[in-house]
Amino acid sequence: MQRKHIQVFGMVQGVGFRYYTEKIARKYNIVGTVQNVDNFVDIYAQGDEQNLTQFINAVTEGASPASHVEDFVIEALDPDESLKKFRTI
Repeated sequence: MQRKHIQVFGMVQGVGFRYYTEKIARKYNIVGTVQNVDNFVDIYAQGDEQNLTQFINAVTEGASPASHVEDFVIEALDPDESLKKFRTI
């Protein structure tokens, strides 16, 4: 089990990015959160290594059709066993 903090920059607000991120999280059995913060989207994601990698790849390639990811930062975190689902904040 791994947990990551992902900050995604670019045209990622007002384009359905959080909705599609949540949809992708369900596809890969990822738990955590996604929210808009200032000029970027903030994601906390946890799951098994393979699913988490696929989730991160899908999100950083542009979760929604109208989004354009310019940059992203990923930080490894300790797993949080209290997380049970993925939600938009």
